Amino acid sequence: MGGCPRRALSAILACVSRIPPMRFARARPRIAPHTLRGRAFRAADWRYAAGMCNLYSMTSNADAIRALTGAMLDTTGNLPPLPGIFPDYAAPIVRNTEEGRELALVRWGMPSSSQALFKAATSRADKLRAKGKDVDFPALLKAEPDSGTTNIRNTASRHWARWLGVEHRCVVPFTSFSEFNRDAGGDIWFALSAERPLAVFAGIWVPQWTSVRKIRTGQETIDLFGFLTCEPNGIVAPIHPKAMPVILTTQDEVDMWLDAPADIALALQRPLPDDALKIVARGSKQDS
Repeated sequence: MGGCPRRALSAILACVSRIPPMRFARARPRIAPHTLRGRAFRAADWRYAAGMCNLYSMTSNADAIRALTGAMLDTTGNLPPLPGIFPDYAAPIVRNTEEGRELALVRWGMPSSSQALFKAATSRADKLRAKGKDVDFPALLKAEPDSGTTNIRNTASRHWARWLGVEHRCVVPFTSFSEFNRDAGGDIWFALSAERPLAVFAGIWVPQWTSVRKIRTGQETIDLFGFLTCEPNGIVAPIHPKAMPVILTTQDEVDMWLDAPADIALALQRPLPDDALKIVARGSKQDS
């Protein structure tokens, strides 16, 4: 792949100049469960506790995705509308591969850090000991389920920095995304406009990662993805003051994220301007 952009460097620098100043704050594919109500609600319950962007929709089509992202390969088959995409299910991404940009279905949730898994295993061990059970902590830690980290904020951490090269970059097509706020009406859906035009999140992916996603399924080796977040803009902040996804809306921005060196590409980790985003729905767990 290399680090050279496909488009002229001047186009990338022009794209950089239009970016607002950053505000820093220190598988087996399973299609998203837009019809699997029981599983969707369980995923949603986890999402509310996590307080992250863990629900979005993608109701556009493969032709539009290929046009925006320049994907030359497509392994998704007949891609249906996905009005509700939840963590740990497969969703479409466009990723860099040795053969070029590929539209593929990949499971949502990057590998969690060893620190997070150690903390979770310690908590589980404490609960078992409280019940009077013996604990083999090394074995417990090895089998600790990791349902994945969906959102990536601290790109400077060693855990995420290893996947910031162009070979691990991807974009995640979406038409709207939700942030949960019970007082504001539950799931609050945001889009570029009421027509829900296609855009993408800036993401990263990892091939053939081996881990235990669920205790009942045991060890799995699957491709995984997640997307970057940043400080929220003035539209998202009243609903979710912690973060919003990193959104790309133009071909130049897509090219910059997928092809530019990391120090240039990471300039895109910034909030979308306030006038570029609207609240388009409230209260539903799907948006079409």
